[in-house]
Amino acid sequence: MIDKYKHETTNFGFRTVAKDQKATMVTDIFHSVAAKYDLMNDLMSFGIHRIWKCCTIQYSGVRCGQKVLDLAGGTGDLTAKFSRILGEEGKVVLADINDSMLKVGREKLRNRGILGNVSYVQANAEALPFQNDTFDCITISFGLRNVTDKEQALKSMYRVIKPGGRLLILEFSIPTCKLLHKAYDLYSFHVLPCIGKIVVRDASSYRYLAESIRVHPNQETIKAMMLDAGFNNAEYFNMTNGIVALHRGYKF
Repeated sequence: MIDKYKHETTNFGFRTVAKDQKATMVTDIFHSVAAKYDLMNDLMSFGIHRIWKCCTIQYSGVRCGQKVLDLAGGTGDLTAKFSRILGEEGKVVLADINDSMLKVGREKLRNRGILGNVSYVQANAEALPFQNDTFDCITISFGLRNVTDKEQALKSMYRVIKPGGRLLILEFSIPTCKLLHKAYDLYSFHVLPCIGKIVVRDASSYRYLAESIRVHPNQETIKAMMLDAGFNNAEYFNMTNGIVALHRGYKF
């Protein structure tokens, strides 16, 4: 992957960095925030992230006995919900590129007694270490914007989804209301870093969060990228006036 990115650049928030450096820089951020990641999610979203994730589960259509990949699954919120739905016959793989996030997720789920049908894999979304046609469903929640080569990641996801399976992408997006958009900018660039400084003692990571949302492709662009990667019937559902969008596509 490093050779592929040699001499190429990409965004890291509002900065331009070498492509072969971005993954390491993102990893450093999540090492910094992993211990209080769940607390910060509740504080930043006023708990609404739980509703967004519940909607993702509902739209996934997963059933008992199926196999699910929770990609960039972090501390395992979606994995916990999938585990209960899939039952003993099913399996959910919690995958993340960051080992600190995986450790927090593993400890949290095991403390909740979620053991049998969950496995943990450290993986890069651009080169998933799974065989073709493995999963009935893949979810990636608030992770795609941190991926260096999003097009390659989508192709990698398409490869490991079974025919008839589906991909769901839950990600921050572009608010549909101009007034809300302005208020959201003020909150993101002025309030979030302050919360990060107080709770995690790290304002810069949450400044990057705000910047990464602004440079992330909008709803229609992500839809087009999914179609280009091979997915069919790509669609999206705006939530909280487009602050977050849930994308869904199928592999036929």
